[in-house]
Amino acid sequence: MFELSERLNKIPKYLFAEIDEMKKRKIQEGVDVIDFGVGDPDMPTPKHIVEAMKRAVEKPENHKYPSYEGLLEFRQAVAEFYERRKGVKLDPEREVIALIGSKEGIAHLPLAYVNDGDYTIVPDPAYPVYYAGTILADGIPYRIPLRKENKFLPDFDEIPSDVTKKAKIMFLNYPNNPTSAVAEKEFIKEAVDFCIDNNIILAHDFAYGEITFDGYRAKSFLEVDNAFEICIEFNSLSKTFNMTGWRIGFAVGNSEILKGLLKVKTNVDSGVFQAVQEASIVALRSDDSVIESICKVYEERRDALVEGLRELGLNVEKPKATFYVWCEVPEGYTSIEFTKKLLDSAGIIVTPGVGFGEHGEGFVRFALTRDVKTITEAVERLKNIEL
Repeated sequence: MFELSERLNKIPKYLFAEIDEMKKRKIQEGVDVIDFGVGDPDMPTPKHIVEAMKRAVEKPENHKYPSYEGLLEFRQAVAEFYERRKGVKLDPEREVIALIGSKEGIAHLPLAYVNDGDYTIVPDPAYPVYYAGTILADGIPYRIPLRKENKFLPDFDEIPSDVTKKAKIMFLNYPNNPTSAVAEKEFIKEAVDFCIDNNIILAHDFAYGEITFDGYRAKSFLEVDNAFEICIEFNSLSKTFNMTGWRIGFAVGNSEILKGLLKVKTNVDSGVFQAVQEASIVALRSDDSVIESICKVYEERRDALVEGLRELGLNVEKPKATFYVWCEVPEGYTSIEFTKKLLDSAGIIVTPGVGFGEHGEGFVRFALTRDVKTITEAVERLKNIEL
């Protein structure tokens, strides 16, 4: 009876919702499912943050509408965090705004800057929201491939000049979901220069910037000279502090670009619950050992999974960052066929690479959101099936 809009029909069904349905069906069949699908931390939010939230919820002043841009103290805490962790100085009044999770800000940015027929440049494979946000703004996503032979970094020379001329935003994401690739300063500088030369907003998704291993430190794009001319960076407390359900993040960088995003937000939402912001201030000002302990858990899981997959003869790189392992599928399988094989034969859920874009074909993504014991069990199950 009611027809969806053309723009909504252009967006494929959200990948993780489909995986959730597959999981439910298997559970109904009585299968003990091991889920490496959705990237949702299984560890609880650190106790001191939860306690801060309890205190903040009781304050009557937090029961009212919050400010659109976020509490000044929250934005100051973000600025302190960036200077401490990345050496980046931010003006909390002009260069930081609060978000209802980084996903919300990423989805809303095209509404601020993309007109009908304008392009955004979207990596492939990638987090699906870059594509969907562009479609909802009546823009055209131009997919630029991330290939193994180029360490899953885009080649800007592949972008046609007619696309470059009409492009308003380039989305990038390092450390990368789903490939777990990282970007070093030379590439970041190349991306910044390309966007400055072509007057394209550089929107960097830095949600996994603190989940790093083996002493590696992920670089903020804002560390590079001239980045503030063209760049905003999206970040979140979700992965850093196990706070996915709290729905709080932030955008930092170029103040003019942030104003456009904030104008959208003032028309479609009413800001982040202040009690969550107060608890997040405590998180951001926590001792860095909190982040280190979380990373140590993921590092142990990474080692267990990578070692197990290699023993099975699967081709997989050991990631320096994120809590994902990007694994090549065996010869003779597509990514969806291999995903179904693991689910039907071993009760294991992974995410098919093609769900992140056509250039994700040939890979599946494992999320390190299960403990070492469960990872070991999964590897044992895999040993009992023919791959």
